[in-house]
Amino acid sequence: MHQYLLPDWQPRTRNIDMLMFHCNAFDLETFAGIMQQNQTSCHYYISRTGEITLMVPEELKAFHAGTGQWRDKTDLNNRSVGIELQHPTLGQSTYPSQQIAALIELSRDIICRHGILPQNIIGHSDSAPERKPDPGPRFPWQLLSEQNIGLWFNRRRRKKETDIPALLAEIGYQTSTPELLSASAYAFCRHFLPTQIQTDPDIRHLLEHPVPPHNLMKSDLFLHTLQAVALSFAENTQA
Repeated sequence: MHQYLLPDWQPRTRNIDMLMFHCNAFDLETFAGIMQQNQTSCHYYISRTGEITLMVPEELKAFHAGTGQWRDKTDLNNRSVGIELQHPTLGQSTYPSQQIAALIELSRDIICRHGILPQNIIGHSDSAPERKPDPGPRFPWQLLSEQNIGLWFNRRRRKKETDIPALLAEIGYQTSTPELLSASAYAFCRHFLPTQIQTDPDIRHLLEHPVPPHNLMKSDLFLHTLQAVALSFAENTQA
């Protein structure tokens, strides 16, 4: 593992109980320069070839999550480890296999050392759906779940509940305003229903407009997938 230590961090004041995945379009040197300019940071950076670089030691709080919330948890920087993956389309095309292999190995180690629960392994767009599109619709959540990293779902088993805001909130998404509900529905699809997500070849536009107009919540496919995911999260929480 390489090191490229960033200067922006603080001591933690609570234990780590979350793992958050991000992606960015830059090589390590460019990315590090942008982070320092913005006084932000992350714990690890993984290149497209699978090289892992430590940027802030895990025992310190890095500034990668920004304002957000997940499962009623806030102050996400203080409680999470943040991993950045280099990806030129921000997760709108396939991630390289060597990069995902490195991510799996690193994530397993982090999860084991901190006892992170699978429902607390998320993407940046899950906790900040109005602001962030990463790690994108081609991030391999199902593959990672097969390696005990995060949760997936069984489409044949689902909850009977039909209240979409309630189901999204049960999983962990924010639904307190119409705008947050719309953004959370889109983030949910980025994570669990990626075939329904629009590709935006203009990366700057994607970053500035992470939630395009959509009618995703009107489809039976959305509701049935949401019901199945909510059941998976409920069963794991009770375990």
